[in-house]
Amino acid sequence: MEEKPAIGLGSLVSSLRVVYKSGRTKDLSWRRSQLKGLIRLLTEKEEEIFDALHDDLGKHRTESFRDEVGVLVKSIKHTLQNLEKWAAPEKAPTPLVSFPATALVLPEPLGVVLIFSCWNLPIGLALEPLSGALAAGNAVVLKPSELAPSTAALLAANIPRYLDAEAVKVVLGAAEVGQELMEHRWDKVLFTGGARVGRIIMTKAAKHLTPVALELGSKCPCIVDWLDSKRDSQASQHVQVAVNRIIGAKWSTCAGQACIAIDYILVEEQFAPILIELLKSTLERLITKPEDMARILNERQFNRLSGLLEDHKVSRSIVHGGDVDPKIL
Repeated sequence: MEEKPAIGLGSLVSSLRVVYKSGRTKDLSWRRSQLKGLIRLLTEKEEEIFDALHDDLGKHRTESFRDEVGVLVKSIKHTLQNLEKWAAPEKAPTPLVSFPATALVLPEPLGVVLIFSCWNLPIGLALEPLSGALAAGNAVVLKPSELAPSTAALLAANIPRYLDAEAVKVVLGAAEVGQELMEHRWDKVLFTGGARVGRIIMTKAAKHLTPVALELGSKCPCIVDWLDSKRDSQASQHVQVAVNRIIGAKWSTCAGQACIAIDYILVEEQFAPILIELLKSTLERLITKPEDMARILNERQFNRLSGLLEDHKVSRSIVHGGDVDPKIL
Protein backbone atom coordinates (compact mmCIF):
# COMPACT_ATOMS: atom_id res chain seq x y z
CA MET A 1 0.00 0.00 0.00
CA GLU A 2 1.25 3.46 -0.88
CA GLU A 3 2.15 5.60 2.13
CA LYS A 4 -0.23 8.52 2.60
CA PRO A 5 1.25 12.04 2.67
CA ALA A 6 0.84 14.35 5.64
CA ILE A 7 -2.56 16.07 5.93
CA GLY A 8 -2.45 19.45 4.24
CA LEU A 9 0.82 18.97 2.33
CA GLY A 10 -0.95 17.72 -0.76
CA SER A 11 -3.13 20.81 -0.98
CA LEU A 12 -0.08 23.00 -0.28
CA VAL A 13 1.82 21.53 -3.22
CA SER A 14 -1.26 21.81 -5.45
CA SER A 15 -1.73 25.48 -4.55
CA LEU A 16 1.90 26.20 -5.45
CA ARG A 17 1.42 24.52 -8.83
CA VAL A 18 -1.58 26.72 -9.48
CA VAL A 19 0.49 29.82 -8.69
CA TYR A 20 3.35 28.65 -10.89
CA LYS A 21 1.10 27.77 -13.83
CA SER A 22 -0.47 31.22 -13.63
CA GLY A 23 2.86 32.53 -14.94
CA ARG A 24 3.41 35.26 -12.39
CA THR A 25 6.62 33.78 -10.99
CA LYS A 26 8.20 33.96 -14.45
CA ASP A 27 7.85 37.72 -14.65
CA LEU A 28 11.18 39.48 -14.07
CA SER A 29 9.54 42.18 -11.97
CA TRP A 30 8.17 39.48 -9.63
CA ARG A 31 11.60 37.89 -9.32
CA ARG A 32 13.21 41.24 -8.52
CA SER A 33 10.58 41.99 -5.89
CA GLN A 34 11.27 38.67 -4.15
CA LEU A 35 15.03 39.23 -4.12
CA LYS A 36 14.56 42.74 -2.76
CA GLY A 37 12.23 41.30 -0.14
CA LEU A 38 14.97 38.94 1.00
CA ILE A 39 17.41 41.84 1.34
CA ARG A 40 14.87 43.76 3.41
CA LEU A 41 14.32 40.72 5.62
CA LEU A 42 18.06 40.37 6.24
CA THR A 43 18.59 44.07 6.99
CA GLU A 44 15.43 44.89 8.93
CA LYS A 45 15.51 41.67 10.99
CA GLU A 46 19.28 41.56 11.44
CA GLU A 47 19.20 41.77 15.24
CA GLU A 48 16.52 39.08 15.48
CA ILE A 49 18.59 36.86 13.20
CA PHE A 50 21.65 37.36 15.41
CA ASP A 51 19.58 36.47 18.49
CA ALA A 52 18.14 33.33 16.86
CA LEU A 53 21.57 32.11 15.74
CA HIS A 54 22.91 32.70 19.24
CA ASP A 55 19.97 30.79 20.76
CA ASP A 56 20.47 27.82 18.43
CA LEU A 57 24.26 27.65 18.14
CA GLY A 58 25.80 30.23 20.45
CA LYS A 59 27.15 32.16 17.47
CA HIS A 60 28.72 35.56 18.08
CA ARG A 61 27.10 38.35 16.07
CA THR A 62 30.37 38.93 14.18
CA GLU A 63 30.43 35.33 13.01
CA SER A 64 26.72 35.46 12.15
CA PHE A 65 27.20 38.55 9.99
CA ARG A 66 30.36 37.27 8.32
CA ASP A 67 29.13 33.77 7.48
CA GLU A 68 25.41 34.31 6.97
CA VAL A 69 23.82 37.77 6.85
CA GLY A 70 26.59 39.79 5.19
CA VAL A 71 27.52 37.24 2.56
CA LEU A 72 23.84 36.66 1.74
CA VAL A 73 23.11 40.33 1.14
CA LYS A 74 26.15 40.55 -1.14
CA SER A 75 25.13 37.41 -3.04
CA ILE A 76 21.53 38.53 -3.55
CA LYS A 77 22.63 41.97 -4.75
CA HIS A 78 24.90 40.24 -7.26
CA THR A 79 21.94 38.18 -8.46
CA LEU A 80 19.82 41.31 -8.84
CA GLN A 81 22.52 43.00 -10.90
CA ASN A 82 22.78 40.03 -13.28
CA LEU A 83 19.19 38.78 -13.31
CA GLU A 84 18.17 40.29 -16.64
CA LYS A 85 21.29 38.98 -18.37
CA TRP A 86 20.90 35.47 -16.92
CA ALA A 87 17.23 35.30 -17.93
CA ALA A 88 17.79 36.59 -21.47
CA PRO A 89 17.62 34.21 -24.47
CA GLU A 90 20.96 33.19 -25.96
CA LYS A 91 21.68 32.46 -29.58
CA ALA A 92 22.51 28.83 -30.30
CA PRO A 93 24.46 27.48 -33.29
CA THR A 94 22.47 25.68 -35.96
CA PRO A 95 23.69 23.17 -38.56
CA LEU A 96 24.13 24.34 -42.14
CA VAL A 97 21.31 22.07 -43.28
CA SER A 98 18.80 24.22 -41.33
CA PHE A 99 19.88 27.51 -42.96
CA PRO A 100 18.42 30.16 -42.87
CA ALA A 101 16.76 29.15 -39.59
CA THR A 102 18.08 30.50 -36.26
CA ALA A 103 17.85 29.06 -32.76
CA LEU A 104 17.63 30.47 -29.26
CA VAL A 105 18.14 28.91 -25.83
CA LEU A 106 15.46 30.33 -23.53
CA PRO A 107 16.08 29.88 -19.77
CA GLU A 108 12.91 28.56 -18.11
CA PRO A 109 12.12 27.87 -14.42
CA LEU A 110 11.64 24.25 -13.44
CA GLY A 111 8.38 24.74 -11.51
CA VAL A 112 7.89 23.94 -7.82
CA VAL A 113 11.11 23.49 -5.82
CA LEU A 114 11.63 21.91 -2.39
CA ILE A 115 14.57 23.11 -0.26
CA PHE A 116 15.89 21.33 2.83
CA SER A 117 18.25 23.58 4.79
CA CYS A 118 20.72 22.49 7.48
CA TRP A 119 21.37 23.47 11.10
CA ASN A 120 24.96 24.77 11.09
CA LEU A 121 24.30 27.68 8.70
CA PRO A 122 20.53 27.82 9.13
CA ILE A 123 20.06 31.28 7.60
CA GLY A 124 22.74 31.15 4.90
CA LEU A 125 21.93 27.68 3.59
CA ALA A 126 18.19 28.37 3.66
CA LEU A 127 18.08 31.76 1.96
CA GLU A 128 20.95 31.25 -0.50
CA PRO A 129 19.22 28.41 -2.41
CA LEU A 130 15.89 30.17 -1.90
CA SER A 131 17.20 33.30 -3.61
CA GLY A 132 18.46 31.22 -6.54
CA ALA A 133 15.16 29.38 -6.91
CA LEU A 134 13.19 32.65 -6.84
CA ALA A 135 15.58 34.36 -9.24
CA ALA A 136 14.94 31.52 -11.68
CA GLY A 137 11.17 32.05 -11.38
CA ASN A 138 10.11 29.03 -9.32
CA ALA A 139 7.55 28.55 -6.57
CA VAL A 140 9.25 27.20 -3.43
CA VAL A 141 8.72 25.20 -0.27
CA LEU A 142 11.43 25.71 2.36
CA LYS A 143 11.89 23.10 5.10
CA PRO A 144 14.28 24.54 7.74
CA SER A 145 16.19 22.22 10.04
CA GLU A 146 14.32 21.34 13.22
CA LEU A 147 17.72 21.22 14.99
CA ALA A 148 17.88 25.03 14.81
CA PRO A 149 14.37 25.77 16.15
CA SER A 150 14.76 29.50 16.88
CA THR A 151 16.01 30.20 13.38
CA ALA A 152 13.33 27.97 11.82
CA ALA A 153 10.61 29.84 13.74
CA LEU A 154 12.05 33.20 12.67
CA LEU A 155 12.01 32.16 8.99
CA ALA A 156 8.46 30.80 9.26
CA ALA A 157 7.22 34.03 10.86
CA ASN A 158 8.96 36.49 8.54
CA ILE A 159 9.20 34.95 5.07
CA PRO A 160 5.44 35.37 4.45
CA ARG A 161 5.78 39.06 5.41
CA TYR A 162 8.60 39.82 3.01
CA LEU A 163 7.93 37.44 0.12
CA ASP A 164 4.93 36.34 -1.94
CA ALA A 165 3.13 34.18 0.63
CA GLU A 166 1.23 32.30 -2.09
CA ALA A 167 4.37 31.30 -3.98
CA VAL A 168 6.80 30.71 -1.08
CA LYS A 169 5.88 28.42 1.80
CA VAL A 170 7.79 27.46 4.93
CA VAL A 171 7.06 24.03 6.43
CA LEU A 172 8.23 23.29 9.97
CA GLY A 173 8.66 19.87 11.52
CA ALA A 174 11.01 17.00 12.27
CA ALA A 175 12.33 14.20 10.06
CA GLU A 176 8.91 12.63 9.50
CA VAL A 177 7.65 15.87 7.93
CA GLY A 178 10.60 15.85 5.54
CA GLN A 179 9.84 12.27 4.57
CA GLU A 180 6.18 13.11 3.99
CA LEU A 181 7.15 16.06 1.82
CA MET A 182 9.19 13.69 -0.32
CA GLU A 183 6.09 11.59 -1.04
CA HIS A 184 4.99 14.38 -3.40
CA ARG A 185 6.31 15.18 -6.85
CA TRP A 186 8.66 18.15 -7.09
CA ASP A 187 10.42 19.67 -10.05
CA LYS A 188 13.68 20.03 -8.13
CA VAL A 189 14.87 19.14 -4.63
CA LEU A 190 17.83 20.82 -2.94
CA PHE A 191 19.19 19.19 0.20
CA THR A 192 22.04 20.22 2.50
CA GLY A 193 23.00 17.76 5.22
CA GLY A 194 24.53 14.35 5.89
CA ALA A 195 24.96 11.39 3.58
CA ARG A 196 22.53 9.15 5.49
CA VAL A 197 19.55 11.49 5.03
CA GLY A 198 20.78 12.37 1.54
CA ARG A 199 20.34 8.72 0.51
CA ILE A 200 16.77 8.76 1.82
CA ILE A 201 16.01 11.96 -0.13
CA MET A 202 17.52 10.52 -3.30
CA THR A 203 15.62 7.25 -2.97
CA LYS A 204 12.27 8.96 -2.52
CA ALA A 205 12.96 11.44 -5.34
CA ALA A 206 13.74 8.56 -7.71
CA LYS A 207 10.10 7.41 -7.54
CA HIS A 208 9.09 10.60 -9.37
CA LEU A 209 12.34 10.96 -11.38
CA THR A 210 12.88 14.26 -9.57
CA PRO A 211 16.30 15.89 -10.08
CA VAL A 212 18.11 16.41 -6.77
CA ALA A 213 21.05 18.62 -5.76
CA LEU A 214 22.81 17.16 -2.71
CA GLU A 215 25.30 19.16 -0.67
CA LEU A 216 26.69 16.60 1.75
CA GLY A 217 29.22 16.64 4.55
CA SER A 218 32.65 15.21 3.83
CA LYS A 219 36.12 14.64 5.24
CA CYS A 220 38.54 17.48 4.58
CA PRO A 221 42.28 16.83 4.80
CA CYS A 222 44.90 19.57 4.87
CA ILE A 223 48.32 18.88 3.31
CA VAL A 224 51.23 20.96 4.62
CA ASP A 225 54.12 20.87 2.15
CA TRP A 226 57.02 21.92 4.34
CA LEU A 227 59.63 24.23 2.84
CA ASP A 228 63.31 23.70 3.54
CA SER A 229 64.52 26.68 5.57
CA LYS A 230 67.98 26.34 4.02
CA ARG A 231 66.55 26.96 0.56
CA ASP A 232 63.89 29.49 1.51
CA SER A 233 64.65 32.26 3.97
CA GLN A 234 60.92 32.97 4.38
CA ALA A 235 60.05 29.35 5.29
CA SER A 236 59.01 30.15 8.88
CA GLN A 237 56.77 32.96 7.67
CA HIS A 238 55.09 30.65 5.14
CA VAL A 239 54.49 28.03 7.83
CA GLN A 240 52.91 30.59 10.19
CA VAL A 241 50.58 31.73 7.41
CA ALA A 242 49.60 28.09 6.85
CA VAL A 243 48.95 27.60 10.58
CA ASN A 244 46.77 30.72 10.73
CA ARG A 245 44.74 29.46 7.80
CA ILE A 246 44.37 25.98 9.28
CA ILE A 247 43.02 27.41 12.54
CA GLY A 248 40.69 29.74 10.68
CA ALA A 249 39.39 26.94 8.46
CA LYS A 250 38.84 24.60 11.40
CA TRP A 251 37.44 26.73 14.20
CA SER A 252 36.15 30.01 12.81
CA THR A 253 32.85 28.66 11.42
CA CYS A 254 30.38 27.18 13.92
CA ALA A 255 33.17 25.81 16.15
CA GLY A 256 34.28 23.42 13.41
CA GLN A 257 30.77 22.07 12.75
CA ALA A 258 30.96 22.68 9.01
CA CYS A 259 31.46 20.42 6.00
CA ILE A 260 34.53 22.41 4.91
CA ALA A 261 36.22 22.32 8.34
CA ILE A 262 39.62 20.60 8.29
CA ASP A 263 39.46 17.09 9.78
CA TYR A 264 43.11 16.08 9.75
CA ILE A 265 46.52 17.28 8.59
CA LEU A 266 49.07 15.43 6.48
CA VAL A 267 52.70 16.51 6.97
CA GLU A 268 56.11 14.87 6.86
CA GLU A 269 56.75 13.10 10.16
CA GLN A 270 59.98 15.00 10.88
CA PHE A 271 58.12 18.33 10.76
CA ALA A 272 55.05 17.24 12.75
CA PRO A 273 56.39 18.31 16.20
CA ILE A 274 57.18 21.83 14.92
CA LEU A 275 53.74 22.14 13.33
CA ILE A 276 52.03 20.96 16.52
CA GLU A 277 53.86 23.52 18.65
CA LEU A 278 52.98 26.29 16.20
CA LEU A 279 49.33 25.24 16.25
CA LYS A 280 49.27 25.23 20.05
CA SER A 281 50.90 28.65 20.47
CA THR A 282 48.77 30.21 17.73
CA LEU A 283 45.54 28.79 19.17
CA GLU A 284 46.38 30.26 22.57
CA ARG A 285 47.09 33.63 20.94
CA LEU A 286 44.04 33.78 18.64
CA ILE A 287 41.34 32.14 20.73
CA THR A 288 41.47 34.14 23.96
CA LYS A 289 37.70 34.07 24.61
CA PRO A 290 36.29 30.58 23.99
CA GLU A 291 32.86 31.85 25.07
CA ASP A 292 32.74 33.94 21.87
CA MET A 293 32.88 30.78 19.77
CA ALA A 294 29.78 28.89 18.68
CA ARG A 295 28.83 25.90 20.81
CA ILE A 296 28.21 22.24 20.00
CA LEU A 297 24.72 21.77 18.58
CA ASN A 298 23.02 19.67 21.25
CA GLU A 299 23.56 17.24 24.11
CA ARG A 300 23.72 14.19 21.86
CA GLN A 301 26.55 15.63 19.76
CA PHE A 302 28.27 16.96 22.89
CA ASN A 303 28.25 13.48 24.44
CA ARG A 304 29.52 11.94 21.20
CA LEU A 305 32.48 14.32 21.07
CA SER A 306 33.14 13.94 24.79
CA GLY A 307 33.33 10.18 24.26
CA LEU A 308 35.88 10.62 21.49
CA LEU A 309 37.97 12.83 23.75
CA GLU A 310 37.84 10.26 26.55
CA ASP A 311 39.08 7.58 24.15
CA HIS A 312 42.00 9.78 23.14
CA LYS A 313 42.78 10.62 26.77
CA VAL A 314 43.10 6.91 27.46
CA SER A 315 45.45 6.51 24.51
CA ARG A 316 47.25 9.76 25.49
CA SER A 317 47.00 11.12 21.96
CA ILE A 318 45.70 14.57 22.94
CA VAL A 319 48.54 17.08 22.77
CA HIS A 320 46.56 20.25 23.53
CA GLY A 321 43.18 21.03 25.11
CA GLY A 322 40.64 18.28 25.58
CA ASP A 323 38.51 19.95 28.26
CA VAL A 324 34.71 19.99 28.05
CA ASP A 325 32.07 22.21 29.65
CA PRO A 326 28.44 21.01 29.47
CA LYS A 327 27.20 24.24 31.08
CA ILE A 328 27.46 26.19 27.80
CA LEU A 329 25.02 23.90 25.95
